[in-house]
Amino acid sequence: MACRSFVGLVFLHLVACIVSFPAEASGAVSLVDVLAVPAELADLSPPGSTPAANRLAGFLSDVAYDRATDTYFGVTDRGPGGGSLAYVPKIQQFRLDVGPTTGAASNFQLLQTILFKTADGGATFDGRTPLALNGDASVLGLSFDPEAIVLAPNRNFYVADEYGPSVYEFAPVSIGGVTEARFVRAFDVPARFAPLDSSGEQNYVAERNTAPALVSGRQDNRGFEGLAIAPDGSTMLAIMQDPLAEEGNGNQGRRSRNVRIVRFDVATGASTGEFIYQLEDIAAINARIAGTVNDFTANQQGRQLGVSSIVAINDHEFLVMERDTRGVNPETILSGDVTDLTVGAKRLYQIDLSGATDVSSLSLAGTNALPGGVVPAAKALFLDLQAELVALGREIPERIEAVAIGPQLADGGYSLLLGIDNDFSIADVGGGLVDVYTDGSTSPVGGDAMGRTLFATQIFSLRADLPQFVDPVPEPSGAVLLASTAVACVLRRNRRTRTRRLCRDGTAS
Repeated sequence: MACRSFVGLVFLHLVACIVSFPAEASGAVSLVDVLAVPAELADLSPPGSTPAANRLAGFLSDVAYDRATDTYFGVTDRGPGGGSLAYVPKIQQFRLDVGPTTGAASNFQLLQTILFKTADGGATFDGRTPLALNGDASVLGLSFDPEAIVLAPNRNFYVADEYGPSVYEFAPVSIGGVTEARFVRAFDVPARFAPLDSSGEQNYVAERNTAPALVSGRQDNRGFEGLAIAPDGSTMLAIMQDPLAEEGNGNQGRRSRNVRIVRFDVATGASTGEFIYQLEDIAAINARIAGTVNDFTANQQGRQLGVSSIVAINDHEFLVMERDTRGVNPETILSGDVTDLTVGAKRLYQIDLSGATDVSSLSLAGTNALPGGVVPAAKALFLDLQAELVALGREIPERIEAVAIGPQLADGGYSLLLGIDNDFSIADVGGGLVDVYTDGSTSPVGGDAMGRTLFATQIFSLRADLPQFVDPVPEPSGAVLLASTAVACVLRRNRRTRTRRLCRDGTAS
């Protein structure tokens, strides 16, 4: 059983399930163990009124490692219910014991739960969709779907939001011993990424088959999925999950392989370049799938395959997690659909942007091909996680969402953590939400578990050779930027020059 103790900070000590694998004597990277964090546990935020509001789950949409304190910051997404339920997105700060020789992670300890708030602390960000929260599909307001997090040298958080897509900065502020993440600013995301519908309006909830239909900008539920910051903190990259809606044959991004990476100047928040990361071709993926019945189709290339995380090795090399939307999760367990469980790709790639072409002035609307002379990010396979799990006879989870380079090990290698988002162990069944248990049974959310076990959050720990890795450079402690600075507003314009304001005090107009 879990227990709580009070020694300075509040610690939550968990009894975690650890499955160890034999360490390989050689090779660039090897899987060491899997640690499970039970979803039955509560986080440390004030009690919530909605189902699963305090469930310790879903907090590995991404993770950032803090070398200064040897702790980790995991971030939730918009919460259970796909944006239909009121849910306050959170950062969960935790500690792990990492074996100095093997890199095996154990003894998960939750240190604190940090809520996202406006600059004055008067309101919290909310996981509901812009239409559900604001009653207007063109108003982003405080609707927030975090998918990536990095820790800045000044100790602030940079967080990527999928609804916008947006990149925000938050500052940790302690109020009565409780830390809040308060809004500081929004980065200047290029206009092409804003979702526009067929009437030319900015529409944050439009989909390809709705009326009015989404025609350009990020695909629905396919915004920024990863963030990486250079070791010196001067530049940051945000990577999309999939191609833009209009980029691809027939103006269908779902048919394209070309995912955009945006580079930002951290000091100014301005975008300074865009580059192309190419997804693995579905022909290569289908070749790994037995038979043809469960093959990916052409319009799933840039939709059912995508990027889920990016982390910096140095100022030009990065690790990128690429995966399909198949594998074990609460919904696929209930559906039992063979195709849903026929996995084709769970791969970690090492990429290099030093020779990539800046495509910030280039549209790829209507085409899958890159124009002559355009060079995408160089890419090499770093880890085939699917193959490792198959060899070990283990099930393959769907949502491998988080990647973090952890502490250096005794032999000069590094701990590498991959985090699995368990979707709060909740599924939508016929328009209603239910808790899903590992035996395939269900109950109303928050209902009587009757001794059953919810799907745990999983942390895969690996040992990796990363000789090119450069440690981040922290700023002096006096350089911390506080969120109590003057309130400012960020203008958001669509192509028809309609202006929407998102202000640090939480107001929108």
